[in-house]
Amino acid sequence: MDEIGIVKSVEGIFALVSVERKSTCEQCAAGCKVTDSGAEIEAVNLVKAREGQKVRVTLKPYAYLKGSVIAYGLPALALIAGAVAGKEVFSRFFPAMDPDLVSAIFGFGAFFVSFILVKLWSMRVQKKPEYKPVIEEIIE
Repeated sequence: MDEIGIVKSVEGIFALVSVERKSTCEQCAAGCKVTDSGAEIEAVNLVKAREGQKVRVTLKPYAYLKGSVIAYGLPALALIAGAVAGKEVFSRFFPAMDPDLVSAIFGFGAFFVSFILVKLWSMRVQKKPEYKPVIEEIIE
């Protein structure tokens, strides 16, 4: 993923870059701060760009793909696994309840727990430079 933007501020090895907001920004897992005027990306500033310069920002495909799979795939798998476990295993512990109801309760329970785990993972990963976008070049 490549984006062109303007450097808003620089702090140490990181720079805050303002890029144009796109329709896919709402579903993205890159960790941008979406505003009405655009999106702001915290990127590793290896080229020593200064405030006001136009730059090209790149997010490594591996990091983007891994984030997307975890953010969307893990909750889907948790929902299915929880539903199957609820019906096949836990419905035996609740014989007075309908097995489909037990399946739904455990499925949605696992689904919500997975969202909490994804949020904790994303908060930890956002601090690691290897998962952050990188300013590749200064355009102007």
